[in-house]
Amino acid sequence: MNWYRKVIQQYADFKGRARRKEFWMFVLFNIIFALIASMLDYFLGIANDYGYGPIYGVYALFVLIPGLAVSVRRLHDIGKSGWWILLGLIPIIGTIWLIVYYVTDSQPGVNKWGPNPKA
Repeated sequence: MNWYRKVIQQYADFKGRARRKEFWMFVLFNIIFALIASMLDYFLGIANDYGYGPIYGVYALFVLIPGLAVSVRRLHDIGKSGWWILLGLIPIIGTIWLIVYYVTDSQPGVNKWGPNPKA
């Protein structure tokens, strides 16, 4: 939970590096909270035909910028520019390519985006 809070506190910080644990813990808690928001919409009867409602929508908008920021910082950690996140626009292959980047170990030492966060 502390990793999730750290990402939220760095709301729009696209500079620096984020280690794998920070990124994947944010993804895990984001999925859990999104499911809870979606279930709340459903049980309150305010969900649309696709299962989404206003609670989920507000939550999704709230985590959009922090999610992009931690993704960019994760790419910085492996020595890639944040612009590589645009690979996600390529159907299927782009998503797989990004997942491979997200599970790649940190670049050791200092790179142009800062010191290794593991150190």
